[in-house]
Amino acid sequence: MSPTLSAIYIYPIKSCRGIAVDAASLTDWGLEYDRNWMVVTPTGRFLTQRELPRMALIETAIAADALHLNAPGQDGLSVPLNLTIGNPTIAVEVWGDRCMAIDQGEAAAHWLSQFLEVDCRLVRMGAEYDRPTNPKYAENAQVSFADGYPLLVISEASLADLNQRLPEPIPMNRFRPNLVVAGCTAYAEDEWKQMRVNQVLFDVVKPCSRCVITTTDQETAKRSGTEPLKTLATYRRNGKDVLFGQNLVHRGIGELQVGSAIEVF
Repeated sequence: MSPTLSAIYIYPIKSCRGIAVDAASLTDWGLEYDRNWMVVTPTGRFLTQRELPRMALIETAIAADALHLNAPGQDGLSVPLNLTIGNPTIAVEVWGDRCMAIDQGEAAAHWLSQFLEVDCRLVRMGAEYDRPTNPKYAENAQVSFADGYPLLVISEASLADLNQRLPEPIPMNRFRPNLVVAGCTAYAEDEWKQMRVNQVLFDVVKPCSRCVITTTDQETAKRSGTEPLKTLATYRRNGKDVLFGQNLVHRGIGELQVGSAIEVF
């Protein structure tokens, strides 16, 4: 059985709804536009679905010149892509990392604050952005506003195995992967050290520890109780961590396409 890349997802705003794409370019920080924006408090602390499940309802789309946002009960908003120039640079914090980001203006701040019902702002990575990955697991690599690593991979077979154990099956979007793999056995990704797609080499650096976001329905923003964490904990626990999927660091840039063959090492 030869694995193939069956889906690619980007999440332009950290913790908001993702976009399925047929192809994506890799940059130094991961997939192009993936977690390039982030919602923060007025003091720069990052906000996610962990505390604001309604973020799942914010739809994003990338156009030639703008990031488009839509949400229930709100007029759409377009944030120009050229707001990386001329807007204030501010210090932000994500998982203890301090880095510089570019404020995206009052219109975006008002739109998000109104929908999320908290005072918040939208920021974007810019030229001064610098956020190395944890050198314990991945040296000489950068990460966007993603939790810790540039990409996350999960196999279709792993989700299928989990769904056989759950009271009710759940979709892949609960786990917010970047890359989905078909044509391998359940949890095969746990054993991979490296994978190659279209001549781009990826290091498989660390299992992904899962949180309460996995209990949030990504279509309704409603929490479903303790699943899938309760079931995962019965067979995917390592100490305090419940694991599902693998974090990746890419060693090079290039283009990824759905349907591409994957070499694993």
